[in-house]
Amino acid sequence: MSGRFAASNRVAIAGYAQSVIQRRAERPLGALAVDTAREAIADTGLRVDQIDGFVSSSLLPSARGQVTEDGVSTVSSAWLAQHLGVNPRYVAGFEGIGQITGSVGMAVNAVASGAADFVLLHRALHNPAGRYHANPMREARGSQQWTAPQGFFGPLAMIALPYNEYLQRYGAKRESMAAVAVEARKNGARIPWSYWRDRPLGADEYLAAPTLFDPVCRYDCDIPADGVAAFVFTSAERARDLPHPPVYVAGYAAGTPAKRRLPLHWPLDDIVEGGAETARRLWEHAGIGVGDVDLPQVYDGFSPFVWLWLEVLGLCPPGEAHRFVEAGGIDSDRPGGIPALSGGGALGNGRMHGIPQMLECYLQLARRAGDRQREEATIGLACHSSPHFGGAVVYSAERF
Repeated sequence: MSGRFAASNRVAIAGYAQSVIQRRAERPLGALAVDTAREAIADTGLRVDQIDGFVSSSLLPSARGQVTEDGVSTVSSAWLAQHLGVNPRYVAGFEGIGQITGSVGMAVNAVASGAADFVLLHRALHNPAGRYHANPMREARGSQQWTAPQGFFGPLAMIALPYNEYLQRYGAKRESMAAVAVEARKNGARIPWSYWRDRPLGADEYLAAPTLFDPVCRYDCDIPADGVAAFVFTSAERARDLPHPPVYVAGYAAGTPAKRRLPLHWPLDDIVEGGAETARRLWEHAGIGVGDVDLPQVYDGFSPFVWLWLEVLGLCPPGEAHRFVEAGGIDSDRPGGIPALSGGGALGNGRMHGIPQMLECYLQLARRAGDRQREEATIGLACHSSPHFGGAVVYSAERF
C-alpha cells in the first residue's frame, strides 16, 4: 500500500442499529442479528430488498473450546442474508487481522468497485455459558505444548506479559490504570444500550477488584456479552439522498507481527514497533496526520491497550501514557482532554470488540449523539484490537 486510498471519502455509512448489550440474551444471537439488521436498514431509509451486499467477521471469542454454530454462537454474512430473505450480489466474511477494520475495508471496496450498492456490515458477539476462558485441554499439542502446561493460556496471559513489561520499564503503577477503567465506565454509564448503563466505576472499586492474571484485574477486562451492531454502507452520492448525514471512510490500515512468535507471545517491543507501522500506513492511506483527528477512539478490550494506542498514534510520548492518563489527559469532560473513550469503549459497554469505537465515530460525526454530542468533531479514528495485531479506520464528517 502506498499513497492515499483511491476510494477515500467515496463511501459512507448511512445508517446503523445497536442492540442492547446483555450478559446473556434471552433470545438466540441469530434472532438478535436479524432484528438489528432490519433496524439498521430502516434507519437508513431503505427496504430490506435493496441491500445487495453483506459483510461480517463472524467470531466466537472464547478460549474454552465452545462449539461454533451459525445463527446461535456466531452469525455469518450468508446466514444473515438468508434469514432476511435476500439474494445479494455480494457476500463476504473477513478472516484476517483486525476483524472490524477488515470488514470495513471489504464493505468500502465492494461499494467503490460497484460489486454492491448497499452493503450491510454486522458484528454479532456471543457469551457462551460457563467459564469464558477456562482451559478444556487434556493434552497440549503444537505450539501450546510449550505454554499451556505452565499456565500460559488464553488472552489474559497474553496481555499480562506486555502489561508487566510496561509497568517495569516505565515505572508505571496500577493506580494509573484505574483512570482508564473509570473513564470508560463513566462514559459507558451514559449510553442506553451499554451493559454498564447507570453503573460508573470508582478508582477504589477498581483497585479492590480481584487479580485474574497478575497484574490484570477483573476491571481491566471487557465483560463478555451478547450483542449485535449493524451499519449500512453506500456511495457518497447515494448517501446524500438518505435521511441522515453521511459519515465518510477516509482510510484504514491493519498490521500483523513481523517477527515469528508463539501465538500468545506478545512482547511489548513487538506491539510498539508493529503499532508504529500500522499508524504510518493509516496516515498515508487516509491522507491526514494525527493532528487532524479530533475524535480518536482507542481500543480497550484490555485496559493496557489504551496506553499503547495513545503512544503509537503519537497522542502522547512513548512511555508517558500512564502519566498522561492519570493527569486527566483522556477525561472527555475536561477542557482540552482527548476524548479517547468518549463512547465508553469495550470496558464501558461490554465485549463488542471495536464496535463501540466505530459507533462513537459514526454517531458524533453524523451529529446523532444526542446529549453527548461533541460539536467540534469532524474527523474520527476508531481503533480495533492490539496496535500490532489489529487496525484502525479514519472517518470524516466531510469529504476532503
